[in-house]
Amino acid sequence: MFTPRTLISLILITASSVVEAGPLSRNSNFDVGKSTVHFSRKINAHGTHTFAEMDRARLQALKRTGQLGKRDGSSVSIANSATVSTINVGVGEPASTFNLVVDTASSDTWVGAKSNNPYKVTSTSKDTGNSVSAAYGTGSFVGEEYLDTVTLSPYLVIKDQSIGVANQSNSVYGDGVFGLGPIDLTEGVVSNTESVPTVTTNLFAQGKIPWEAVAIFLTPFAESRNEGELTFGGVDYSKNASQFRYAPLTTTSPSSRSWGIDASAFYGETAVMQETCWYHRLRLYAHYLAIGYPHLILSPTDAIDNYQSAIAAVHDSKTGFFRITSSQYSALKTLTFTIGSASLQLTPNAQIWPRSLNSAIGGDPDSIYLNHR
Repeated sequence: MFTPRTLISLILITASSVVEAGPLSRNSNFDVGKSTVHFSRKINAHGTHTFAEMDRARLQALKRTGQLGKRDGSSVSIANSATVSTINVGVGEPASTFNLVVDTASSDTWVGAKSNNPYKVTSTSKDTGNSVSAAYGTGSFVGEEYLDTVTLSPYLVIKDQSIGVANQSNSVYGDGVFGLGPIDLTEGVVSNTESVPTVTTNLFAQGKIPWEAVAIFLTPFAESRNEGELTFGGVDYSKNASQFRYAPLTTTSPSSRSWGIDASAFYGETAVMQETCWYHRLRLYAHYLAIGYPHLILSPTDAIDNYQSAIAAVHDSKTGFFRITSSQYSALKTLTFTIGSASLQLTPNAQIWPRSLNSAIGGDPDSIYLNHR
């Protein structure tokens, strides 16, 4: 079972040939040649939107993207996220350091969101002459495309990585965005270009990592320790005490354009979600089962309606979350997700927002909020 104190590991395998080959075991040398970098996380609840509204806006934008078949002015990304993860990235030689938002729901990397930390042209900078733009619901940026050296660590140095250099941006946390989504999500972002190699794609193509994959390790949110790790090219098995589970990416749009999977769910003995496409928005802020702690678990609308009805939860307009009483919490049943051949169970405590963080979402300190919407 997953509990709020579970440490979470997730692998995003970007090479389709690896996915089709099936699970990778410890004997597959999947941990050989890997390299790990650290990132930090924080709650980004601010402004006039509730925490839940910001995360739902991301999901709706992803749906619009899938319906159009390419990125549009409402493309989903981390800018509207209620939680953010950031990583320090060096750009150029000598490198300037940018604190970028890590985003698995978009694939472009760009800098220059803050006027006090602008992009600096160095000997490795190459202006392609192409324009670049993306919109994230309430945030956006426009600028120019450059090819430049990007440094994640002494072992992860990428030559001629495409980056956006913002001329204008708004409502974007940090210095820009570090995209870890599939390459398809770069379509329509850069002018005169069909798609752009992502950071992970170039790391693999330049022989820096043995596999085109990213393993993400998260710890549950706490007031004193909010951090995680990105392992490029392999898996840090020391971070996971149980067996890894694998599931194919869905073929159902729009989730097929990102990290989407097919899943079903039972609340106790009651089916609340038949097998359907489920957008796994692990923004490291991701989400997905225990990763939903303390991120929202965003399931199809009918599944949420069924789940809410079974619990008799009420909508809290102040936070945008569903709220339950102490007696309802005591009666909560296990919520079980079936993904492929694996059954993953959420205990009652894993189904609620951490009460110690109620103030971060504008909630009452003694109230109990469900972690689903």
